[in-house]
Amino acid sequence: MHCPFCGANDTKVIDSRLVADGHQVRRRRQCLACSERYTTFETAELVMPHVIKTNGSREPFNEEKLRGGIERALEKRPVSADDIERAINTIKSRLRATGEREVKSDMIGNLVMDALIELDKVAYIRFASVYRSFDDLREFGEAIAKLEK
Repeated sequence: MHCPFCGANDTKVIDSRLVADGHQVRRRRQCLACSERYTTFETAELVMPHVIKTNGSREPFNEEKLRGGIERALEKRPVSADDIERAINTIKSRLRATGEREVKSDMIGNLVMDALIELDKVAYIRFASVYRSFDDLREFGEAIAKLEK
């Protein structure tokens, strides 16, 4: 770490402590050249993969789109905000765990369906009907039959 006062390379860490509920490390440093002290903050950089859409275009992962789709499916359903947040965080963790720089939108859709089937069966059917583009009642019946198994 370069000293912000004199630009020297040699600094030492005097004190480290966790802040922000353990999501950040605060470090007090001292420059070995000019003896000035300063504070740095360290956080993990978690990069989400880009999304490959069905038409082949690519775009950055958008958490708000994910949240919006899940919330629309769960509209007026008895699911807590904490459960929704947990589902979103699980989906994001699974996407990061792939280690891929790009993932297909189908994968995200399937992860959402997996989360919704655990949260609320009606929301699962709502989401599946749009995601799978149900055309008739037979397809709804098949989805419901799948839930009953």
